[in-house]
Amino acid sequence: MRAEDILPDHINQADIGGTTIRKGTVAAFLANARVWTNSETSASARAEAETDMLEALPALRAVGLFDVLDIRDTALRNWVDAH
Repeated sequence: MRAEDILPDHINQADIGGTTIRKGTVAAFLANARVWTNSETSASARAEAETDMLEALPALRAVGLFDVLDIRDTALRNWVDAH
């Protein structure tokens, strides 16, 4: 299966089980996870990344991301599990 089989170029989002998933949700989560886990990240940048990740969790769970992939960073994995 290819990305365009899930969301063709002209479609920017899909609804799965009542949850809207936008193109870029997984990539945005990964970018925010890199910020959140970086020890040199400022408190404000870390808080912003955390807020953005929190908003993405329902969509990531709807697509089954955490059913297939494990988060290697223990602190981030515990944070995701707690939310």
